[in-house]
Amino acid sequence: MQGNKISIKVVSGLTSFMLFLLVLNVQSQEIAPKTDLDKKVEAFLEDYEGKWRDMNIPASDGKLLYDIILKNGYTKGLEIGTSTGHSAIWIAWAFSKTGGKLITIDIDETRHKQALANLKEVGLSEYVDARLADAHKLVKELGVTFDFVFSDADKGWYINYFKDIAPKLKKGGCFTAHNVRPKNSGQRGMRGTGEYLEYVLGLDTFTTTVDNSGGGLAISYKN
Repeated sequence: MQGNKISIKVVSGLTSFMLFLLVLNVQSQEIAPKTDLDKKVEAFLEDYEGKWRDMNIPASDGKLLYDIILKNGYTKGLEIGTSTGHSAIWIAWAFSKTGGKLITIDIDETRHKQALANLKEVGLSEYVDARLADAHKLVKELGVTFDFVFSDADKGWYINYFKDIAPKLKKGGCFTAHNVRPKNSGQRGMRGTGEYLEYVLGLDTFTTTVDNSGGGLAISYKN
């Protein structure tokens, strides 16, 4: 191995999550040894791979959120739309390394309780403030600043969430939104996300790109 270059031959049938664990293992040997928490989270995610339902994100998008947080050293996160906690686990796992914490909101009590149980089982509860609330109201009322946001709730409200949070987002912070596809991608985003993408692309205060490898993730950095 020379420098930080890593060469991996992808074996047929190897899942993207298993590949991520392989890369993480190599990187962790170069940077820092795995903690007991890392091992617990990896085992949990491996056990649940392919079993997440109820509007949860794919693992590839979870890895992308994780990478964005670590790359930028973010510590103050907001998630709009917890579902049963798959994305919150990836975000909280990253925050366990940066010393951060996540506020996550969901309006459905059943999903909220399952997310709490999943976060407890995986050992990440201390990095998450999970709230059962109407995000339409709570997002407006939050009196704190953030450097990372993940929006994955009602798509028709994406623009409103963005407008409410943008003033509370630190310079250099990142606002991500799920299920967004560019028009030329050949894939359709969910209803309402096209208008959202057109809106954020028109802002000179943010720089927006779309990662189309998973469920479609719009990534907007505040200039």
